[in-house]
Amino acid sequence: MRLLATLATLLLVAGFASDASAHAALVAVEPASGSMLATAPKAVELRFNEPVTPGAIRLIDGTGRARDDARVSASGETISVAMPADLPEGTAVVSYRVISQDGHPVTGSMIFSIGTPTATKPAAAVDSVLNALIWLTRVGLYLGLFVGVGGVFFARWVAWSTTGMAVPRMALAVGLASAVASVGALGLDLLGLPLSALATSGPWKVALATSAGPALLVAFAAMLLAWLALRSAWFARALAMIAFIGVGLSLAMTGHAATAPPEALTRPAIFLHGLGVAFWIGALAPLAVLVSKPTTATLPIVNRFSRIAALAVGVLALTGLALAIVQLEKPEALVGTGYGLILSTKLVLVTGLLALAALNRFRLTPALARNETGTPALKRSILLEGAIALAILAVVAGWRFTPPPRTIVPETPLAIHIHTDKAMFQVLVSPGKAGANDVVLQLMTGEATPLAAKEATLTLSLPERGIEPMERKASLGPDGYWHVRKVELPFAGRWHMRIDALVTDFEQITLEDELDVTER
Repeated sequence: MRLLATLATLLLVAGFASDASAHAALVAVEPASGSMLATAPKAVELRFNEPVTPGAIRLIDGTGRARDDARVSASGETISVAMPADLPEGTAVVSYRVISQDGHPVTGSMIFSIGTPTATKPAAAVDSVLNALIWLTRVGLYLGLFVGVGGVFFARWVAWSTTGMAVPRMALAVGLASAVASVGALGLDLLGLPLSALATSGPWKVALATSAGPALLVAFAAMLLAWLALRSAWFARALAMIAFIGVGLSLAMTGHAATAPPEALTRPAIFLHGLGVAFWIGALAPLAVLVSKPTTATLPIVNRFSRIAALAVGVLALTGLALAIVQLEKPEALVGTGYGLILSTKLVLVTGLLALAALNRFRLTPALARNETGTPALKRSILLEGAIALAILAVVAGWRFTPPPRTIVPETPLAIHIHTDKAMFQVLVSPGKAGANDVVLQLMTGEATPLAAKEATLTLSLPERGIEPMERKASLGPDGYWHVRKVELPFAGRWHMRIDALVTDFEQITLEDELDVTER
């Protein structure tokens, strides 16, 4: 236990020392996405809300050709992509895949046009096979850490026997293989490479260089030590304890929750939460074996586990609540975001798990003590607990693909400035994606003073998709701006925008420009 306290203290210090803060998000692009330029920019700069590491940065020029001569440099929160000197006219695409400090990839694209716009390549489709592999390896890793290492810890520190270790052994084998596969899958995801690239060294080097790399190495070492702890050597209990601590340590080294501020709270919370899960879930398979053929030693083991499990449940509840508050920030995020829906599903399953645990503790275990015929019911209840626990692991593995609400940066509306000698119109389109949009118009004279208008009309069309002009009247708001709400833009593409401002009964000012609408 002294070793556990020491490592927990070191983890707390690491939480203060680390400067990782959040899942990265793009906050600014120069030149702005959708810009119409007379000449090619010298560079495209992508600024994020935290320092990032370049993964795969690709440039497709106006002719549709992928360029390999764009030079990429990184400095803190900014990625700079130097443009080739011979960039042709047309619409170019800069596709980026960078690595945030929590070890996850962040992807996106920006476009700009030099001279006359041209058609752009569609965004690459999500690699569903790779995502499935990432999910499977994550589930396998959880099995190795919680069922495998947790089962060995139960055997050495609670049951004092290796009876019923078939399932933990199998879980450790799956977990060890999954830890190795996770490194390769992570590298492919970070670089945007196909599965065939696993045969090269690039994905493995990149993955090991992120915070997730060392965490996977610690997880692998923990499972390996747990495997060795199954041997009847004098140091088996020490190995089981070190492996058990390694579970919490590996989880606290990386990920959305571990890198959330304040890390002095979240890293220890993840550490203790992981230990609680491993203790509880790891005991289920050995307990099912023990109660199926009870002996005089069975009841003391069940009672010992039950007493410690009550403490573990308390730790799980407190740490889980703290992490949920940090990650969600607002209660409505529990049902309004993908991350919150996964958490809601987990909470429903955990409620069922707690109900079964209460049934076991207060009804079925006392029946076992009275030598009643409750053993089959207790075994069935434990097996059902195990099935629900596996469902929870499968569900929470989906968090790998859903950033927590605290990291979601509000979308920046599309800003378009139209300027002539007679007038200047500033247009904000939010969110600037296919679907319903709100449009705000600021009307000014050529000298940038407010332009008094009797009415304003917005007209949008998408000639490339055969969508004829759609005319919407704007309403003057109390803020002095003209508003057009819930404008439905059914497709992504380069929309033609015309704004008519009726200044007097006999004078109308009309300005036109292009609006680049992206996929939702």
